[in-house]
This record gives sequence, structure tokens and C-alpha cells, in this order.
Amino acid sequence: MSWRTVLISQKCKASYKDGYMIIKSDESENVIHLSELATVIFENTAINITAYLLCELANSKVKVIFCDHKRNPYGEIIPYYGRYNVSKKMMIQSNWHEGLKKLLWMMIVIQKILNQAHLLEKRGFEAEAAMLREYSRQVELEDSTNREGHAAKVYFNALFGKKFSRDQDNPINAALNYGYGIILSAFNREITNNGYSTSLGINHISEYNPFNLTCDLMEPFRVIVDEYVYENRAIAFSQEMKPDLIDLLNKRVKIDGQNQYVSKAIEIYTRSFFQALEYQNAKRFKLYEYED
Repeated sequence: MSWRTVLISQKCKASYKDGYMIIKSDESENVIHLSELATVIFENTAINITAYLLCELANSKVKVIFCDHKRNPYGEIIPYYGRYNVSKKMMIQSNWHEGLKKLLWMMIVIQKILNQAHLLEKRGFEAEAAMLREYSRQVELEDSTNREGHAAKVYFNALFGKKFSRDQDNPINAALNYGYGIILSAFNREITNNGYSTSLGINHISEYNPFNLTCDLMEPFRVIVDEYVYENRAIAFSQEMKPDLIDLLNKRVKIDGQNQYVSKAIEIYTRSFFQALEYQNAKRFKLYEYED
């Protein structure tokens, strides 16, 4: 079973031979079997990567992320064929039941707000947590009253101060964006592995966003990144922090009554979402509930 997330940050050559990824630099040579890999992040633009390796990584359904000159996630490889019946899955996706899509989105928003409330309560922001729990009870179909937006303002102001905004260019947002990028990539991998398109969302519908469905599904999982960034808010976002954010995929969480790694929880959650739509039964959707 694939489980490793590998960050390659130094100048080197990355190639493929006999089922292994070979990382060779002037100082060392490392080999990793592709069966162990879940995600590979090429963080340095000076890395020399062979096309053979990229093809084999895609064929093995390993998520490949490329970073820009600032070492922030910029792009990734998504295979054309995540499953053998991808054409059938795409037709199914384009005809998902509208009422069920609205219901599932409402469930996602409610769980996201409840997860945020739990983190606030855990950190001693009891009044704000109570406010968010009240917002969660007010969520309507399609979140027509924008409880998600109101909750986000209270939530981020409590964690990072009343002057904080997600639009600002600062170390906190840099850390949040990096962590969210890792979570987003993990969801892209599971969506395509199930044969569906990341671009056809149930709430996000921007024609300029290739990850509309990913952005829909990842919402309740953002709190995992938020907690880490809050705990390290006094530390400037740096190269040393990135491996910790990547390693959040190996954090243990509870879903469907069992303790799982975050990466496995994303797999269970995503698959259950598609099953809920396939069988037109929202009860099949296994929501991730944030807890200590």
C-alpha cells in the first residue's frame, strides 16, 4: 500500500529503473520503490526529472506536485485515466441529482463549521465556539444565508486576531496556503482514482477553477492545517516548517468510528461521497469529524 510522501528539495536528478525512483545528487543516491509512494513533491526548480519517471509515477497513481521558484505548490500531474471506466464515471457525474448535491453540500458546510467550533473550544475560545455551533444549526440548502462565510470571519479572527484577513500576504497565510495545497492535492488523487473529474463541483462552479469538486470536498479537513498553523503562529513560515505540513497527511484522525491516517480518511470520505451520489442515499456519506 502506498503511504510515503517524499519531498525533494535539493538539486538532483530523478529517474526510474526497475520499479524504483532513483534520486541522485553529487553527494548521495537514494532509491524508493514506487509501490511505497503516495505523493512526490519536487520543490526545487533545478531538479532534473526524466519523462520515464513521470510516466511511471502517473501509471502508479502517485501524486506528483511541482513547486515554483518560491518553493510553493504550483502544479501537479493528474492522469487522464484514474479508472478503466472513466468515460462512464464522467457521464454519471454530469447527471448527479441536483437535490442530493445541495443536501451533501449542506452537510459539508455544517461539518466544516462544527470542526472549526471544536478547535476554537479546544483552544479556549468558548464564546466564539458557541457562536459557530449556532451558525451550524442555521445552515440551509446551498448555504443561502452564507453561514460558512460568517463562521469563517469569527473563526479566523479568534485564532489569529481581529486584524487578520485571508487576503493578506503574511507568514500565517503562507503556511495556511501551503498546507491547504497539500490537502487539495491529496483530494485530487482520490477523486481521479475513483474515475471522476476534479473540475465539476457540487457548489464551486468557476470556469477558471480546475479543482471545483476538490475545493468542495476538502472543506472539513482544512481544520487540520489550521490547528498546526495556530500552534506555530509565533514562528515565521520557513523551509523547516514545510515537512511538518506535509506530514499532516500522516496524522491520526477518526472517521467512521475508526482511527485512520489523514490520507486514508480522505480516501474513505471521498469514496463514501461518490457512493452517496451513486445510490442516491446521503446516509452513505461518512463525514470527517474533528476531535482531540
